[in-house]
Amino acid sequence: MYWVLLLLLAWAAAGTACTRLCLAAVRAAAVDADAGRVRDLTLYEAAFLSGGPGRVADLALVSMARQRRLLLAHTGWATVVDPRGRDDLERSVIGAIGPEGQSLIAPVRATAAAADAVRGIADRLVSAGLAVPDGARAGVAAGVRQVQLAVVAVAALGAAALLTPAQSDMPRHLIALWFGLPLALTLSCLAIARIEVHPYSRWASPAGQRLLGALTRRPGGGDRTDLTSVAVHGIRAIGEPDLRAAFAHGGEQPYRREAR
Repeated sequence: MYWVLLLLLAWAAAGTACTRLCLAAVRAAAVDADAGRVRDLTLYEAAFLSGGPGRVADLALVSMARQRRLLLAHTGWATVVDPRGRDDLERSVIGAIGPEGQSLIAPVRATAAAADAVRGIADRLVSAGLAVPDGARAGVAAGVRQVQLAVVAVAALGAAALLTPAQSDMPRHLIALWFGLPLALTLSCLAIARIEVHPYSRWASPAGQRLLGALTRRPGGGDRTDLTSVAVHGIRAIGEPDLRAAFAHGGEQPYRREAR
């Protein structure tokens, strides 16, 4: 009856993993259920829901460059033109560039993305039920990984039971059928999770994604529409080749302000 012990281990692995994934999915679903009243998104909020903290920093840099308050050279350097930030995020960008008023774009993006201003945007969106909390994202991902490992474990235990020399009168095909039950449970749990958890992006809850969709469908024009595209789609939506090159450049050749 050695195979019975292996079957109990298979059921324990399958049941534990599926239960953990279900609980994580329920907690993630509660984010959408707690979403507050419908409201308009700011461009910074749209950027966070679309691409996280890094997208917010990119949007701030592009916005300041469009207003000629920041010079982003195609060589990958940022130069401050107007040192007066109009909001906390712009002041974070200027502070990240440093007192010399010039820095590589890559470290500026990283520092601005980790600033308190971006964390404040994230906290507001999570409180409104529009962004997925870090714990919910990590919980669902960990639950899915555990179920995937359970699938492998159940299959391995079933194979071990079938390869073990016969110690009972139980036919091999019935032993395989018994192990097929926990295997079917884990595979079904993964399939359901793919359907139910699929609406959640890395950053936006379903409620946040609905607001993003309404934002992109809203008619408009001019610079705000361009900035909306950058917020939603990232730097690949930048129309100006030189400005797009500034973000792609590694910055090996420093740009220097011309002497006067």
